[in-house]
Amino acid sequence: MSEDPDFTLGIEEEYLLVDPATGDLAPAPDVLMAECKAALGDAFSPEFLRCQVEVGTTVSATIADARGHLAHLRRTVAQVAGNHGLAPISASCHPFADWREQHHTDKDRYNQLSRDMGAVSRRMLICGMHVHVGIDDPALRIDLMNQMTYFLPHLLALSASSPFWQGGDTGLASYRTTVFGGMPRTGLPPQFGSWDDFDRSVRALTDVGVIEDSSKIWWDLRPSSRFPTLETRVCDASPRLDDTITLAALIQATVRMLWRLSRRNQRWRQYDSFLIAENRWRATRHGMAEGMIDFGAGRIIPFAEAVEDWLALIATDADALGSQPQVARTRDIVAEGGSAARQRAVLSRAIAAGATQDEAMRELVRHLVGEFHRDL
Repeated sequence: MSEDPDFTLGIEEEYLLVDPATGDLAPAPDVLMAECKAALGDAFSPEFLRCQVEVGTTVSATIADARGHLAHLRRTVAQVAGNHGLAPISASCHPFADWREQHHTDKDRYNQLSRDMGAVSRRMLICGMHVHVGIDDPALRIDLMNQMTYFLPHLLALSASSPFWQGGDTGLASYRTTVFGGMPRTGLPPQFGSWDDFDRSVRALTDVGVIEDSSKIWWDLRPSSRFPTLETRVCDASPRLDDTITLAALIQATVRMLWRLSRRNQRWRQYDSFLIAENRWRATRHGMAEGMIDFGAGRIIPFAEAVEDWLALIATDADALGSQPQVARTRDIVAEGGSAARQRAVLSRAIAAGATQDEAMRELVRHLVGEFHRDL
């Protein structure tokens, strides 16, 4: 039997760069990229599009450490961008930008991606947030992935931040989910009987040259291809730092809860992906507004009720991890309605005050700039 997991954390976020006066997307100057790289090293990297960057924390022992690392990354990117007349936002879709006017970064990896995926990749004007939880044992990683899948729609609902696309309201809380779904090997992960089953499935694709390795598998939840971690990828990007931290704390505590059950020879009930996908769609379409299907109870329950049940399940684990304050903030996210609802409210207020649709959209981007700096 391997040692108990340490449940370390790593958080990755993607940001869009905008002109803070107009709200327009702006490609990052090479000097901005170089300055961020010099300040942050491997914790900073360009992304597929020139207007997009990515940061990743170092391995963090606690959620408080992770917050400190991520706050430093956000502050540094904001400061360097500001020196060049730009500002970062952390939302999964820019409210009005046109993907056809964007250019991808000139790197071999991204050039190959564009060739392989065509317009599907060029439409990827989206940002996400990924959370890694340290699980050294590969077999345990697969076992916990199978059970953790149940909670993915709930995480998506809490994080949804992409209601607008190309200047219009999509009617969805997470339009990013539909854009990313155009890529292969996305969505809910399959259920695997063992690590060997997962490895065989990956090798079936690598052996014929379809993918180079498992990094080209982009499920909502996966064993990381680079680290001994379980990587949660379902979340939209969070405009506010503290919301990112709350989501990361929820993920870490939920993984620990599932591990704790396994130590007692217990398991979370696994439901068919057909059923979990229905909750995933509810989260994509409505965020938290229309509740979730509780398959055990056989009814749709209000999201706030689902969260209270969830927090009760992981209370022991949040205590053990020292993350109870961060986990408890989930109630604040629910009470405020989440980022998608806040964005719609900002737009409505601007229009009610006499702004045109275009002016209101630009005001919305300024709101997202303010959200980025809110908790720093």
